[in-house]
Amino acid sequence: MAEFEKPDELLEATRRTFSTGYRKIDAYSPMPIHGLAQALGFEQTRLPFLVFAGGVIGAIVGYGLCYWVSVLAYPLNVGGRPLHSGPAFIPVTFEITILFAALAAVFGMIIANGLPMPYHPVFNVPGFSRASQDRFFLCIEADDPQFDQDGTKRFLESLNPHEVSEIDR
Repeated sequence: MAEFEKPDELLEATRRTFSTGYRKIDAYSPMPIHGLAQALGFEQTRLPFLVFAGGVIGAIVGYGLCYWVSVLAYPLNVGGRPLHSGPAFIPVTFEITILFAALAAVFGMIIANGLPMPYHPVFNVPGFSRASQDRFFLCIEADDPQFDQDGTKRFLESLNPHEVSEIDR
């Protein structure tokens, strides 16, 4: 893990690391850095499709619930009005649509981010607590196919970081 003092240094180091061929890398920063996600090689997420599917399922469930209650389970003739009244179902359908879409977004993000993760080995790096204050870190995981302990350490040192630390598992 390499520690940097400025966001530009982290961004440049991340670009060089990705272009060298490392793929299992992660960056830690106290603030968003424009272009860092692209430098890390992040691709477009499938979360919008999941949220849309959750919304569609919610709309079907909401409308179906209203239909079942009003027409099948508890038919109540009020003033000769039809039992199946679409406009009366709109508020419930809308609310259930929003609920299902929001739940799909929340649980989709939890799964996509690999949460909950109460422990990660980077927490043992001295000074890593400053990643939420004023330091920037670049980590190359040992699972990377190109990872070689000595070679990777030399590569990280060639990026001119403030400090290079080894992470114990």
